[in-house]
Amino acid sequence: MEMKKRINLELRDRAPEEVTELVLDNCLCVNGEIEGLNDTFKKLEFLSMANVELSSLARLPSLNKLRKLELSDNIISGGLEVLAEKCPNLTYLNLSGNKIKDLSTVEALQNLKNLKSLDLFNCEITNLEDYRESIFELLQQITYLDGFDQEDNEAPDSEEEDDEDGDEDDEEEEEDEAGPPEGYEEEEEEEDEDEDEDEDEAGSELGEGEEEVGLSYLMKEEIQDEEDDDDYVEEGEEEEEEEEGLRGEKRKRDAEDDGEEEDD
Repeated sequence: MEMKKRINLELRDRAPEEVTELVLDNCLCVNGEIEGLNDTFKKLEFLSMANVELSSLARLPSLNKLRKLELSDNIISGGLEVLAEKCPNLTYLNLSGNKIKDLSTVEALQNLKNLKSLDLFNCEITNLEDYRESIFELLQQITYLDGFDQEDNEAPDSEEEDDEDGDEDDEEEEEDEAGPPEGYEEEEEEEDEDEDEDEDEAGSELGEGEEEVGLSYLMKEEIQDEEDDDDYVEEGEEEEEEEEGLRGEKRKRDAEDDGEEEDD
């Protein structure tokens, strides 16, 4: 796909002045020049044109807010002075995999006063003796060359970290506005159901215990009633025996009285 068509596709119905990032990797540059990109992209901060067969930066538009420029795996061999004119606020420049051979070509980047990181990996210039020392001496404003500083400390990926932090903050704000995350209410409902089940189980166990207590109580009452009945029966029998004894004694006394009357 040609670069011009790719730019129209990447716009996605947005106006050029609203775009802050533009990735045009692996498209085709006609005659090795930039096409379809103009100075209406006033807010563009990140531009990537990797592997697009770009050989010239002459048609690069003025992009004053551009901070990061990816130009890796092209066939650029010079003309870097246009960068200071069109993109004066660049902080990161990736020229790895291009046709840059000598220090004089890179010298044009001295006017990029805000440049902090430069990548020339896999360019012929890296084969020069004392390559790193020479670049750091020539471009004293840069901190990192090919991803490392002069003490071989790796460059932090600060821009991506900032983006991630920003995304996390946005997500937290969205969560606060939208309420608890999906599944949170379901978990609460499940917990409530578990608690209800526990209460039901505890209640059923308590009910069984109460039934057992009730049964034992009834059994004790029945036993007591039987004992009371036995005692009543025994008392009744004793009373009957006493009554019979009294009747016997009375009969005996009556007989004695009759005998005395006959003697008289």
